[in-house]
Amino acid sequence: MSETKTTMTWSAAAVALAVLALATAPRLATPDAFVDRGEPFFPEFTDPNVARALEVVEFDGETGSARPFQVANRDGLWTIPSHHDYPADGADRLARTAAGVIGITRDDFRSDNVADHEALQVLDPFDEAETSLGGRGTRVTLRGANDVALADFIIGGELEDRPGFRFVRLPEQKRVYAVRMDIDLSTSFADWIEPDLLLLEQADIDRLELYDYAIDERTLSINDRDTVTLEKADGTWTGDSRMPADREVDSTKVTELLSAVDGLSIVGVRPKPEGLSANLQRVDEGGITRADLASLQSRGYYLTREGDLRSNEGELRVRTSDGILYTLRFGEVLYGAGDAVSAGGSTDASAEEAGPGENRYLFITAEFERDRFPEPPAPENMEFEGKAEADLTDGDRTNQDRHEIHTEWAEQVAAGEGRLEELEARFTPWYYVISSESFEKVRLTRADVTKEREAEDASS
Repeated sequence: MSETKTTMTWSAAAVALAVLALATAPRLATPDAFVDRGEPFFPEFTDPNVARALEVVEFDGETGSARPFQVANRDGLWTIPSHHDYPADGADRLARTAAGVIGITRDDFRSDNVADHEALQVLDPFDEAETSLGGRGTRVTLRGANDVALADFIIGGELEDRPGFRFVRLPEQKRVYAVRMDIDLSTSFADWIEPDLLLLEQADIDRLELYDYAIDERTLSINDRDTVTLEKADGTWTGDSRMPADREVDSTKVTELLSAVDGLSIVGVRPKPEGLSANLQRVDEGGITRADLASLQSRGYYLTREGDLRSNEGELRVRTSDGILYTLRFGEVLYGAGDAVSAGGSTDASAEEAGPGENRYLFITAEFERDRFPEPPAPENMEFEGKAEADLTDGDRTNQDRHEIHTEWAEQVAAGEGRLEELEARFTPWYYVISSESFEKVRLTRADVTKEREAEDASS
């Protein structure tokens, strides 16, 4: 065991004993110590909906530094500043957190002795002057418009003799209180984002393409091992022409794959190089630097000489009935846990080469297959407009029918193009990180989605 870890172990034991002593020993306090008992901590903060930002700072004992998590509303858009300003689905959750903060009161006085702060675990995680690695609390700050602080407090250890109570201190004060805590306070990245990554419905998926290939990272040559195409017609999934005679589509496995795609969620994000065009058909001239290419390659993505992007773990393409084609490119392994996975840091490339958890980079693009919706004949004229039904000629009726069909087609195409614009804005800026469990559910081969053909089918 390292000297640092040994020190922390003894410190933790000492803190635990001190907390127990403080929590259970009789308190000798003057009546003045209880003068504010039962009063709210933040009496002017009464409306949870005015909160516009949350910062939760915890102390990382391994690195000896504060670890902030932030959610903020900037110009009407919720983002997570601590995670590269990734979009947050934060309004409702922040309101619940704020409501819980409004409700906390000074339930009981515990100490006004600075020497007790470490034992009660209410040391400020931001306090660089404090040499102790133990006894650090969690600092919570809520801000409103113009960055005005609505609430700012430090949550300490739990009370052994009072379940649901925590020690609480205001950062600029010595006094420590026992407080009943019922606050929806999460610093998990996944809890603050839209959980539906692809924004699709499982029932709308009508085609799956599994690309199993390997890349020679030195020559960038591609070894195409297999490509599997599955299509849905009248509710039944069928295989491609390369299906071996003794095998058939396993509908149960396909359903499991569809469910995994529909429920795909992420555990982290990283910003992508800005020079890549949204659909990756080409690289913007002068937009990609050597550093950008190195960034791509470190995450398992390679640009071919033709400007195509390939990934070292193959691809999955998913098509929906509205003409959207999603391409999921599976990249390099990413090790680690916590913030190292969800946000990374300045030493991403080296720090993520080893660690306790195994995750995977994911690069998503979307296209709109307009060719699936050929333009029908347009009306030759609009002379039918304004005419009574009895006055319509055969030509008017033909043009009227054509107008209705053409209008429906135009609306369908416009909806698809609008949908694509929404998805490009969502996917283009980011590398995503998925768990190894999610990766194994969506990165399949032909053997995974087929089964041996039943004997009666083979004989026929």
